[in-house]
Amino acid sequence: MNVEKFNYDNQIVKLFLIATIVWGIVGLLVGVIIATQLYIPELNLGLSFTTFGRLRPLHTNAAIFAFVGNAIYTGVYYSLQRITKARMFSDVLSKINFWGWQLIIVLAAVTLVTGITTSKEYAELEWPIDILIAVVWVVFGVNMIGTLMKRREKHIYVAAWFYIATFVTVAVLHIGNSIELPVSLTKSYPVYAGIQDALVQWWYGHNAVAFFLTTPFLGLMYYYLPKAAN
Repeated sequence: MNVEKFNYDNQIVKLFLIATIVWGIVGLLVGVIIATQLYIPELNLGLSFTTFGRLRPLHTNAAIFAFVGNAIYTGVYYSLQRITKARMFSDVLSKINFWGWQLIIVLAAVTLVTGITTSKEYAELEWPIDILIAVVWVVFGVNMIGTLMKRREKHIYVAAWFYIATFVTVAVLHIGNSIELPVSLTKSYPVYAGIQDALVQWWYGHNAVAFFLTTPFLGLMYYYLPKAAN
């Protein structure tokens, strides 16, 4: 009898886990700084880069997209390989996903503290970074769907459906809310105006909470809770 051997890509899981811890600490520290600034305003040090208005969006983006984003990737890359009994579709795409996401985080940090922003809650990043986010997210989706297509397990476990839903909805939300008219490399204007802009922005904002901060973790719970309960 022929026995087919394969191994999981745990290295990418470790990389995302390390990034999760690092960015979690960074986001927490920035949060402590801006909370303290509310009581001691002098802690802004008289610099534009360290004012509350610059650090507050840095804190929210670090907490949501750097910390939680990397945590999602960690859980998905670990669990997906095991519920499909297959290695990730492409090691190259996995690495592009990891390094691309870390690049986005660094670019976000630099632009936010220097005041380069669209001024839209949870969508402050300018159009070049928005495009990069879309590209990296599609890389993640292709890698995930490719893994599902080459799975050794016939049944698609429920967690995978939550992962698919996350990929599709976050892509639609991000692209739909980030349609902009660039006027320079660091400045753009939304195609929506007035009430329409506000409606689209909070269609994105509230659903981002639902589909980026909730849906993937429901999938992860369907994998990890039964494991923990043995």
